[in-house]
Amino acid sequence: MGDSLRSEIFRDGLLEGRAIVVSGAGSGLGRAAALEMVRLGATVVGCGRRSGPLEETAALAEGMSGSFESRGLDIRDDEGVDTFFDGVLERHGRIDTLVNNAGGQFLSPAEAITPKGFRTVIELNVTGTWLMTHAAATKAFIPRSGGSVISVTLSPHNGMPGMVHSGAARAAVENMTRTLATEWSRFGIRTCAIAAGQFATDTFVNKYPKEIVESVHRTIPMGRVGESDEMAWLIAFLASDAGAFHSGSVITLDGGRDNWFGPWPPAGIADESGEPPAEARR
Repeated sequence: MGDSLRSEIFRDGLLEGRAIVVSGAGSGLGRAAALEMVRLGATVVGCGRRSGPLEETAALAEGMSGSFESRGLDIRDDEGVDTFFDGVLERHGRIDTLVNNAGGQFLSPAEAITPKGFRTVIELNVTGTWLMTHAAATKAFIPRSGGSVISVTLSPHNGMPGMVHSGAARAAVENMTRTLATEWSRFGIRTCAIAAGQFATDTFVNKYPKEIVESVHRTIPMGRVGESDEMAWLIAFLASDAGAFHSGSVITLDGGRDNWFGPWPPAGIADESGEPPAEARR
C-alpha cells in the first residue's frame, strides 16, 4: 500500500482541480491520505515540523495524477500558520479542503503527566487544529463561500487510560467540529471529524510498547487493526462531491472498538461452533 499510482477504490480524476492541505503529511495516516488524494488528481500541500518525512512523501507521489508539495510548519505558531495559508493561496489561488491530521500524545499514567506535558498535548491537538481551521476559513473558505474541514480525532470515546491529555484534547476538537458545522454553514463550510482507532502505522508498530502492539487486535471486535489506506479512502470520500452532505459528523473508524471491547462471544462463552453453550441458551 502507498506505492500504487492509481487508487484501488475511486475513479481516476475524482479530485482533479482541488487544492487540499494536509497537516502531518510526512508519515502514517497523513501520508496515506495525501498520497490517495494525489492519485485522484488533487494538488496536495502537506505540512509538518520535519522536512525529511515530507520529502519522502513527495518522492512517493512522483508519477501520480496530481501533485504534492510541502512546507515546514509548526501548527501552534499563529504567524507561521497565516504565512503558510497565504503562500498556498498565492501559488494555487484556492483551497478546497483542510485535513487536520497533525497531532501528538504520549502514553503516561495521569498522575505522572506534568503541567508542561498536558499543555503541550492540548496546544498541539486543540490550539493547532483551531489555528489551521480558522486560517483556512477566513482566508480561503469564507471569501469563496465553500470549503471543507476534516479533523482526525481518536476512538474509543469511553476513556483511554494512559491518554487522559489526548482524550480531553480530541473531545474538544469533536465539539469544535460540531459547533463550526452549524455556525459556518452559512458560508458553505462543512466540518467533519474521523475518530480513528488503532491503525498499523509506523509510529504505532515501532514506538508503542511491544505488549500493546501484539495484543491490541484482541480488543477490537473485528479482530485486527486498521490499515492506513482504509483511513485515506474515507478522507478522500469526504473531500469529494460524494461527501457534500456530511457536516457536523464524527465518524468512528475503529473496527467496532467504540461499541465493544474484544470479540463476541467472549472466549469461554462460545463452543467450537460459535454458539453459546447450551446452558447459556436456556
